[in-house]
Amino acid sequence: MRSLKRNSHRLRAIRPPTSFPAPPRIFSAPISTHPSASNDVTSITPIKSLLIANRGEIALRIARTASSMGIRTTTLYTDIDASSQHAKCTPNSLALGPNTKGYLNGPQIIELAKKHGIEALHPGYGFLSENPTFAQACEDAGIVFVGPPPKAMLDMGDKARSKIIMNAAGVPCVPGYHGPEQSVEELRGHAREIGYPVLLKSVKGGGGKGMRIVLKDEEFEAQIASARQEARASFGDGGEVMLVEKYVVRPRHVEVQVFADRYGNCVALGERDCSVQRRHQKILEESPAPVLDDATRHDLWDKARKAALAVDYVGAGTVEFILDKDTGKFYFMEMNTRLQVEHPVSEMVTGTDLVEWQFRVAAGERLPLTQDEIEARIHERGAAIEARIYAENPDKGFFPDSGKLVHLITPKVSEDIRIDAGFVEGDTVSEAYDGMIAKLIVRGRDRETAIRKLELALQEYEVVGLSTNIEFLKRLCRSQAFVEGDVETGFIEKWKDELFERKHISDEVFAQTALGLLTSQTKKTTSGPHGETLGFGEAAAQGSRKFAFQVKRDDAAAETSDEAPEVVQVEVTQRGHSLYNVSVSRSTDASTASPVVYENIISQPGSAVAASHKSQLTTFFPRARIETTLVQDPGAPEKLAVFQLGEKTELTLVQPGWFEKALGLKEAAASVVAPMPCKILRNEVSEGQEVEKGAPLVVIESMKMETVIRSPQKGTVKKLAHKEGDICKAGTVLVLFEDPDATPVAGSE
Repeated sequence: MRSLKRNSHRLRAIRPPTSFPAPPRIFSAPISTHPSASNDVTSITPIKSLLIANRGEIALRIARTASSMGIRTTTLYTDIDASSQHAKCTPNSLALGPNTKGYLNGPQIIELAKKHGIEALHPGYGFLSENPTFAQACEDAGIVFVGPPPKAMLDMGDKARSKIIMNAAGVPCVPGYHGPEQSVEELRGHAREIGYPVLLKSVKGGGGKGMRIVLKDEEFEAQIASARQEARASFGDGGEVMLVEKYVVRPRHVEVQVFADRYGNCVALGERDCSVQRRHQKILEESPAPVLDDATRHDLWDKARKAALAVDYVGAGTVEFILDKDTGKFYFMEMNTRLQVEHPVSEMVTGTDLVEWQFRVAAGERLPLTQDEIEARIHERGAAIEARIYAENPDKGFFPDSGKLVHLITPKVSEDIRIDAGFVEGDTVSEAYDGMIAKLIVRGRDRETAIRKLELALQEYEVVGLSTNIEFLKRLCRSQAFVEGDVETGFIEKWKDELFERKHISDEVFAQTALGLLTSQTKKTTSGPHGETLGFGEAAAQGSRKFAFQVKRDDAAAETSDEAPEVVQVEVTQRGHSLYNVSVSRSTDASTASPVVYENIISQPGSAVAASHKSQLTTFFPRARIETTLVQDPGAPEKLAVFQLGEKTELTLVQPGWFEKALGLKEAAASVVAPMPCKILRNEVSEGQEVEKGAPLVVIESMKMETVIRSPQKGTVKKLAHKEGDICKAGTVLVLFEDPDATPVAGSE
């Protein structure tokens, strides 16, 4: 085994990137950090022009560092991304055409780079970032690929081959079958030999795609078919080749950020715990890993460096391990031969800019810091946590969402609070790509401080227009098990009762919503078909207005429960200028309610808001001053989002029954509709079949994720509206029932 070389001189500290560009630095003469090195300038070629072969927040993040280093940068965009932030962030941006898969068109991207005289290409993460054929094609075209050598990518990209190399290098691997025989019965035989539960995953896998846990033998055939179908869709030809490995029942996902140069130097920039996951995909990442002794920590670093050097690695990479909570042993899982989504966590705890390191190493420079210097920085800089802000609905099994960001307020950034985002207010999150809106990264002097900072920053977020996981992330921060570091990949399932507990909505939320609507009348009027005012209740004596609000429930229990949704009635009486009485009745029958009454409260509009669908107000309740932002969906004004005391509440303004009937808003046909744009993978029922409530009806694919659409009722299937392979818009009817009285429902897992 070749030695792990180390530098001996300190390079100036590199400031971590924030949400804003750093002052420009000219990328010119390198500084050697090796006294034994001759600082051979002839072997170093500074990068002067760059093409970013990616999109979204990672393209913006790479562009910031490139700009700060004086590198002329060009971005790419597909037609659907033409107005995106990454397409507008540089003076130079090149079109890929209408195909949403344009970012995977390697030959076209290389041709564009050659045509425009671009010297280097950064692949970001995802798309072509781990494609050795593409990396080799760049090299053959004389374009510097800012990433590892093609052979290292090939060795680590093949999960079976990588396990053989790791075993030879003394890096422990999970027991399993990694061979070429791929018949279902052959793989099933290995699963029986290993012993259930087992984990199936594609040899080209990553990001949880093409991965399934098989608990018992009877499930094997169905699970492998599902895994292969998803893997082919995600990775193309060869994705259906499967590994079968022993499934660790209580695993932690711990990974090590490594970096190597072409001179044989390799360092570990600490480890990250990424155990809090859904659908085998990460939600939170943190460094250092909690509840990990120093001996295990340094052993992980050592094995990660050995893994990288075993394939002559160069550049940024992440070596992922499974850590068995029951035994304390860890096993090599895979190596991601690229920059990771969660790299900012490592940057925060080491005070580095890893993209700058990538550019310097790609140009031929040596690593800027030694292992000892990195470890000293980690001890000095405390702990960091990254939260991924996704367009998805956690209460519906983390079902992905898409749509326009009609309202977006983000936390204030600082040295310890960073946001890497790809969207601003007014942008549309497309179903064609991954639904990550942003990454929020915080640092504290210790883990507990970092968690508190993360929750406070999350409370500053306001997003309207699509579902997000922000409220769920807040609950994670308050989870005692998470605070204590008792994490594992099954954390969400283990603590689901606590994490998905229905929250109590205070009376002040309903009072503020009514007051906000009343105030907004000066800005807009929502009129009915004959000019009457709707949504502000009936005019009553003494300047009163009445409102009724229905609490939105998206949880799975709501779909199977016969419990009627809560309807809250509010009456607002204006007593004078900015002076009100407010009555809140939490019952659908106002005659039997015991309302909560707030008398003579002062409520004033907040700072001016340009958009007519937004209002802000400050109200002095008997025991507190409360500031609230109210946002109405411009496309559906009855849908309300209320931001108050760091929490978001979604309500529906209930319309009078006569108005629903007059406009025919209540559908007569019983059906299930597509909850978002999707592709039909398969129908699970047939026409004429009787189904129970909750039975699987259709399997769809959206944002590269499979989702099962389940029946909202017991009934008989009248018609299947679409066949396998059909592309459907949101709201498209998927299944019709014989029952004529039910309302169309957007189904979900």
